[in-house]
Amino acid sequence: MLILTDIYILTLGLVLGSFYNVVGLRVAGGRSIISPPSHCPSCGRRLAIRDLVPVFSYLFLRGRCRTCHQKISPIYPIVEASTGLLFLFSFLRAASVADMLCGWLLASLLMIVLVTDLTEMMIPDRILFFFLILFAVFRIFFPLVPWWDALAGAASGFIVLLLIALISRDGMGGGDVKLFAVIGLLVGLKTVLLGFFLSTFIGAAIGVAGMLTGMIKRRQPIPFVPFIVLGMLAAYFFGDRLIAIYYSFLF
Repeated sequence: MLILTDIYILTLGLVLGSFYNVVGLRVAGGRSIISPPSHCPSCGRRLAIRDLVPVFSYLFLRGRCRTCHQKISPIYPIVEASTGLLFLFSFLRAASVADMLCGWLLASLLMIVLVTDLTEMMIPDRILFFFLILFAVFRIFFPLVPWWDALAGAASGFIVLLLIALISRDGMGGGDVKLFAVIGLLVGLKTVLLGFFLSTFIGAAIGVAGMLTGMIKRRQPIPFVPFIVLGMLAAYFFGDRLIAIYYSFLF
């Protein structure tokens, strides 16, 4: 029975991941998420059900459209698989329904803005506003302890990132500032600050490595959301363990 539940949760995440691709691509492009139906962006052919099976359709078609044979972006299966695995992992590690839902909400926001940032280098306000309301309602029914931790997380996420954006003179985008504020409302003060630190560390490490190898040019704009995804997920799922390891090195 437990295995069937795991399969159901994984499938739910895969299906939602497919939907998050649609939301990210269409909202970033200013289009409706309802119409037109899913279609090939190259030839315009409406996709059949067999073309819409998360991950498996991409693998079966070898990453190409069935009709025009143009390459399909690997972002689609990556987001689908990541959402499915994150949903399952949140379910397996959750100590309560609130923990599970919190993990699902965080994963949903991160996957959608990952798509918008990778494709359009932007984080739409419409998406952030929707999740701001959703997170606020969630925290009313499932408050953090203490209750003001959510407000402190939102405030710190906004203020710290805003100061960095002002000091760095566009080194940090306005969308990133608002994204951390929204995430802070969900996860609280400690987790959002740790997530910011890890995101910055990962981004700096990859950036330096990219410049040393010539893959990234100096002052070349690169999407920051992939680093935010890695940093925030590490902070949310393993934050206490990481902090304990850090203190063990200090003392």
